[in-house]
Amino acid sequence: MTVAVPAPTRRSETFAALKVHNFRLYIVGQTISQAGAWMQAIGQGWLVLRLTDSGVSLGIVVALQALPVLFLAPVGGLIVDRVNKQRLLIATQVLSGVQAILLWALVSSGSVELWMVYLLALGLGFVLVLDNPVRQSMPIELVGPKLLTNAVTLNNINFNVSRVFGPALAVFTIGQLSISACFLINGITFGTVVIALVLLRTDELHIQPRQPRAKRQVRDGLRYVWRTENLRVPVLMMFLVGTLTYETAVTLPLLAKQTFDGDAGTYGLFTGAMGVGAVVGGLGFGARMRVTPGLFLRLTFVLGLLMMVCGAAPTLWLEVAALVALGGVSVCFLAAANAILQLTTPPEMRGRVLALWSMAFMGTVPIGGPLVGWIGEHIGARWGMYVGGAGPLIAATIAWPMLARLEGGLGRAPVSGAVT
Repeated sequence: MTVAVPAPTRRSETFAALKVHNFRLYIVGQTISQAGAWMQAIGQGWLVLRLTDSGVSLGIVVALQALPVLFLAPVGGLIVDRVNKQRLLIATQVLSGVQAILLWALVSSGSVELWMVYLLALGLGFVLVLDNPVRQSMPIELVGPKLLTNAVTLNNINFNVSRVFGPALAVFTIGQLSISACFLINGITFGTVVIALVLLRTDELHIQPRQPRAKRQVRDGLRYVWRTENLRVPVLMMFLVGTLTYETAVTLPLLAKQTFDGDAGTYGLFTGAMGVGAVVGGLGFGARMRVTPGLFLRLTFVLGLLMMVCGAAPTLWLEVAALVALGGVSVCFLAAANAILQLTTPPEMRGRVLALWSMAFMGTVPIGGPLVGWIGEHIGARWGMYVGGAGPLIAATIAWPMLARLEGGLGRAPVSGAVT
């Protein structure tokens, strides 16, 4: 059963999806959990630097966490297309919580070694094979296609609100308690998502058709994306951008420690600055119900330029200001790309398409993480940012004529083929 949602008025467009009870409940759980995830990210990054003082080691940890996504994302997307998304998401939250608790136990006992961090990062990566596509495809089941762009944007805002508070809590926790406490708190916060998912009104969900078992379904998903140019081009763009640009778990700690001679507080400040920008940018973007390829390409160009600016910022506070701007553009870029993909893709293919998106966004980290880490360690952290800026600039330059020649050109808006 589905519930009709009135079209949002201009006054309430920014927060239209929050009128839906299920989405509102889901966002509350995700906000708390994402704050815990950012605490773990800050704690893990600083733990690795404390153990090794190596950008390459930091890149390897990030890479191992993404490695399963690189190889198994299409299979994960197919599973998402076949099963109950609500139950699957509960399972991935429980497993992620167990991983965080294990890391806490090792660090708090003083027995942690680098290989243990590597192993737990790899284990979490296998969970993310399912967790990424199911979380990406959950908003349409919560709000339906009409409010999807708004829901995706608010979901990204939620992620970045957590990016503001999570690092601040991590810095406080590391200073007043310990690094290990970050992992314990993260493990506990996964319970909030589980509670929110259990309390959803199932009769109000916009359940998408499940894909029956058949042969060659993974291959069919790959072929569908490849022959559909308005899907193929954004996904290929994201492979390049994901490999070089979204490596902030590597570049920001190195920038904080090497370039500005800072500590965990400096790293938290940089991460929080991106979060502040993302919240402001996301609130402005949330009222936009129409996303076009032209807008997506412009955002890609600006994303690359701002990465270059972050690399060149001469002082700490100019760096913070540049990161605020980068965070704002980054959330708009991700929301635009996600909305275009979901609204262009038929529901029976959505899980597999979003899995490929996750593979392009996160699965490329095993390539980009160590590469950017090596550049940051041996050439300089600023050069890691410059290389990150080159990715979007090259991607947008190549993609611009490809998307311009499609029917409707750069000004067309995708029309959802989803069922309600």
